[in-house]
Amino acid sequence: MPRRPLKDRNTRTLTKLAGGRSYAITLPIETLRAFGWDIGTELTVKADTHHHRLIIERPTPQNPR
Repeated sequence: MPRRPLKDRNTRTLTKLAGGRSYAITLPIETLRAFGWDIGTELTVKADTHHHRLIIERPTPQNPR
């Protein structure tokens, strides 16, 4: 499969998973490497409905008391 042009590299397609109840989107490998994310990394997804965007972040560790 040929590489995408540079201007289209961050354009992604929303995909429906096999079970039909979840959706997926691929992330650029450069982004995953920059954030240090790997397979199995626990992430939190928040919906910002006001600005129509998703926020994906690593949860902050809770301080034990």
